[in-house]
Amino acid sequence: MGKTEDTLKATLEKAKAGNQMAYSTLVDTFWNDVYGFQLIRTKNENDAEDITIQTFSKAFDKIDSYDDSYEFKTWLITISKNIHVDLIRKRKRNVLESTESGNTDAITKVLDNSPSAEDRLITEQNLATLLLHIKQLKPHYQRVINLRYFNELSYADIAKELNEPINNVKVKLLRAKKLLAEVIKNRKT
Repeated sequence: MGKTEDTLKATLEKAKAGNQMAYSTLVDTFWNDVYGFQLIRTKNENDAEDITIQTFSKAFDKIDSYDDSYEFKTWLITISKNIHVDLIRKRKRNVLESTESGNTDAITKVLDNSPSAEDRLITEQNLATLLLHIKQLKPHYQRVINLRYFNELSYADIAKELNEPINNVKVKLLRAKKLLAEVIKNRKT
């Protein structure tokens, strides 16, 4: 085994133990491979970036199931390919559903998109509840969500603000959204 192979194995072991630095190292090491693969497939930078972020998120969620008899890069590319296939299926289904409904919903939305007093009240209550849910996250997750969704900063600006690589910001934001979704789901049950 070569030195880089030994280093990768050690990094994977740390990632399996939940080490955030190991996650960052894996993202930095394999981001360009997965992103480049998706850019060729999708021919769209936004889709390629979204799929790449989802790939790392899914890989980190399922890192315990990784079989080291396969290359880690191959495992990531396979996850990435499956996410892309799911996206294509979902888009096809959405197109079919919208053509079957005759798009009358879209016309209605264009004609009446101003919120009523009740709508504004519901939105304010939902925002207050959402803020309470966000406060249950760890401070670094709260901060990244606030910077992205309340301050409306770009990934690059958030990376500059946090003094972290942009890939780390993307993964951290995705993990924060997943944790927030779990908090909200647990509150409803």
